[in-house]
Amino acid sequence: MADPIRGVLFDKDGTLFDFEATWNGWAAMMLADLAGGDLDRAAELGARMGYDLAARRFDPDSVVIAGTPDDIVRLLLPGVPELSPPELITRLNATAARAPQAEAVPLEPLLAKLRGMGLALGVATNDAEAPARAHLAGVGHAAAFDFIAGYDSGYGGKPEPGMCLGFAAAVGLAPETVVMVGDSTHDLEAGRAAGMRTVAVLTGMAPEAELAPLANAVLPDIGHLPDWISAQG
Repeated sequence: MADPIRGVLFDKDGTLFDFEATWNGWAAMMLADLAGGDLDRAAELGARMGYDLAARRFDPDSVVIAGTPDDIVRLLLPGVPELSPPELITRLNATAARAPQAEAVPLEPLLAKLRGMGLALGVATNDAEAPARAHLAGVGHAAAFDFIAGYDSGYGGKPEPGMCLGFAAAVGLAPETVVMVGDSTHDLEAGRAAGMRTVAVLTGMAPEAELAPLANAVLPDIGHLPDWISAQG
């Protein structure tokens, strides 16, 4: 019989927050800013990172979905030669921190329920830590989490297991008693590499068929998580 689940580690974008509802507006704003209002240049920059500016839609394989800000910078930099890599990443992080977040489900009752089940809660995102904290604080939920880490927090980025293992160590849990919850293969691969159970949700861009081979369960959204955890014994 599997060990009871004692902790839940969430991805942020596409998991706690609906990916398209949150990041489509940010992408259009950020690209217009970088392009100085030149729509043709903004569209070209969007294509570099897998975003269709005219349609206001990300490609399913866009680097923005599961990559880090450093990954985005590498793709955008040839299109903004007037900026250095540190300048570009500062601009990206600054605009990302201001992006209004659309909760995938109402988070307050869900987090309270999970807390009431005695679970430790954490966030592991390939976003930078500062914008991640700003997003969680902006919706009033930063204090609900015992651990918040970004790709730049010293644990590395997903799909490597560093953030997952960092959470387990921070809350004093064995990895096998933690479930990693995410919307991308990077999330699930990181959780599995850390020895955790994995749950996929469908509030990101990846289809169920892509996620299912890496997940113990695929749920429509994180609102179904308490019932799934209770069923694990």
